[in-house]
Amino acid sequence: MNITATPKKNLVLVSGRAHPALAEAVAKELGTELVSTDAKTFSNGEIYARYGESVRGSDVFVIQAHTEPINEWVMEQLIMVDALKRASAKRITVVAPFYPYARQDKKGRGREPISARLMADLFKAAGADRIMSVDLHAAQIQGFFDGPVDHLFAMPVLLEHFKSQLDPETLTVVSPDMGRVRVADIWSDKLGAPLAIIHKRRDPKIHNDVSIHEIVGDVEGRVCLLVDDMIDTGRTIAKAAQALKDAGAISVIVAATHAVFSEPASTVLQSDFIDEVVVTDTLPLDVSKHWDRLRILPIAPLLARAIKEVFEDGSVTSMFDGAA
Repeated sequence: MNITATPKKNLVLVSGRAHPALAEAVAKELGTELVSTDAKTFSNGEIYARYGESVRGSDVFVIQAHTEPINEWVMEQLIMVDALKRASAKRITVVAPFYPYARQDKKGRGREPISARLMADLFKAAGADRIMSVDLHAAQIQGFFDGPVDHLFAMPVLLEHFKSQLDPETLTVVSPDMGRVRVADIWSDKLGAPLAIIHKRRDPKIHNDVSIHEIVGDVEGRVCLLVDDMIDTGRTIAKAAQALKDAGAISVIVAATHAVFSEPASTVLQSDFIDEVVVTDTLPLDVSKHWDRLRILPIAPLLARAIKEVFEDGSVTSMFDGAA
């Protein structure tokens, strides 16, 4: 007797505890609900996770924000992936809007780790089939994972906000360093504005410290849009904004995808040299770190559309119109 199974696809969303509001927003965009997860941390720090319903044969997306304490949230996501693998999920996608340890993508000096590669290896060992992330710090991270990596770009979300507010006749897009020139150049094309570059020098022995050397491009009498992938302590951006104002810029607006905002970022970014900061909510941001000139844009619609494309075997690339 032959047994014929009727093929069916089942999309399942699960969330870690780091940023449940984002996962709930993604689920709402998709018209579904998160599968309940019994996640807890024992008194000795060990993490436990169990799902409230069957995930057998499902296409599962595990959403986790890698914010402080980042190591705990990385471990929780790994354990959640392992639980899914052992529960016979058909395909497991790690959704990490802010990829953990992304800045450690190469060896700058001898005897240093490449921790971004280690993260990819850990996700693979846990049982992940695919990784989805937004605005990787370095595009080469895509090659660290042995499987598909969906590299999403927050640029369309941010551009939609700025196109109605900024006049390209008076606007200059500014790259905060040489490493972000390619991205800033795309911003420049999309907004029809000239590009300027800040040349900075960083001491590899001192983290989160930078000295500004010179500005390449005309910023005098211009509205400057500083674009970056993340803001950590805010000191680099604040120094760049000061250099732009000293060079004659009439206004400095900062746009970044990931609001890491390690202390004292929320204080530093309220500098008189910065007129507005616009970020997305890839990471949770406590209300105590909000201020009047901060604007937070939702990333959930972008994530939801990408998840839908992956689930339906569509094209994630088509979402970005070849923009990046």
